[in-house]
Amino acid sequence: MIKGSMSEDPRVALERLIRERGEDYASLSRMLGRNPAYIQQFIKRGVPRKLDEEDRRALARYFRVPEAAFGGRQEDAEAVASPWMPAGALVAVAQYDIGASAGPGALPGEERATARFAFDERWLREMTGGGTRGLSMIRVAGDSMTPTLADGDDILVDTGDAAGRLREGIYVLRVKDELLVKRVAINPVGGPGGQRISIRSDNPAYPVFPDCAPEEIALVGRVIWAGRRLA
Repeated sequence: MIKGSMSEDPRVALERLIRERGEDYASLSRMLGRNPAYIQQFIKRGVPRKLDEEDRRALARYFRVPEAAFGGRQEDAEAVASPWMPAGALVAVAQYDIGASAGPGALPGEERATARFAFDERWLREMTGGGTRGLSMIRVAGDSMTPTLADGDDILVDTGDAAGRLREGIYVLRVKDELLVKRVAINPVGGPGGQRISIRSDNPAYPVFPDCAPEEIALVGRVIWAGRRLA
């Protein structure tokens, strides 16, 4: 449960949780759909004077604490009896820029996250078929996967679902020290050396790399969801 008293000032409680959990003002603000300075202004300048009800509820679910910790009703403390919330809990997934992650040896998780996305835990478990660890958000660069994925799309990558569970689908690969998003197709016949795969782009203007041995390709993880900004 949250440390400290429910009478603790909501700004003090929120700032302490941010510090203890390694969060940052801007990412939390974006999670709420606010401008990047929203949380910092609330804590440091007292603007707004109190959190909007929806913002308070979202932060309480994210940090898994009672709404009362952020200025909600004291009776709301009954809603959270332990650090585990079986329904409605939010899981933070770090976002990395694929352009920045394409340098020599760079993989998601080896450099500082640019932002965090919050997903419903139950939904994530359904998407992954299990746990919620090993997930990363990556921003796509380029048009090789259009129309399926466009430049600037955010994709959810399950790094726990890679070579050991290989099947047809879209994967993030590392080829010659670059991260690429490509479609993997499995040759149903195989070959003399065993299973063979093809690496394809959904954009027909890009070449196909047929007849590859799976062990020759470094699979980072499987793409399980994509989000896109509408014009």
